[in-house]
Amino acid sequence: MLPDPAPAPASPGSLAERGFRIPFIEHLGIEIVAYGQGASHLRMTPAAEHHNAYAMAHGGVVMTLLDVTMAFAALEPDAPEIGAITVEMKTTFLRPSTGALTARGKVLHSTRTLVFAQATVYNAAGEASAQASGTFVLKQRPAAA
Repeated sequence: MLPDPAPAPASPGSLAERGFRIPFIEHLGIEIVAYGQGASHLRMTPAAEHHNAYAMAHGGVVMTLLDVTMAFAALEPDAPEIGAITVEMKTTFLRPSTGALTARGKVLHSTRTLVFAQATVYNAAGEASAQASGTFVLKQRPAAA
């Protein structure tokens, strides 16, 4: 398991309170537990519509959780105007992602505009079920519509 990060707590409503929303992660039910200081902690409990034919979380759902976890590791709560956009991502599935899922991410290296991160998803038994590494570009968020 990844070491516990020391990010700032983030309540589920805190993204909207900070002036932005991510409708797709809201749709999937991904909860941002904490992020900041180069680390993140997210979780979700996949619903039946998030499962594949084997009654486990669909790979696309798991990859989205990994992607968002790495992106939030790259962000800081006190800079809501900056977003992280995925440039590339590599994922390895280790075992079934079943039950409530927890994801932890951390920044490995960053430059002024690029962030290199990794994340791991843990299944309900606490076993690592998927890992990813990715590169993200930091950009100013578009103005709210």
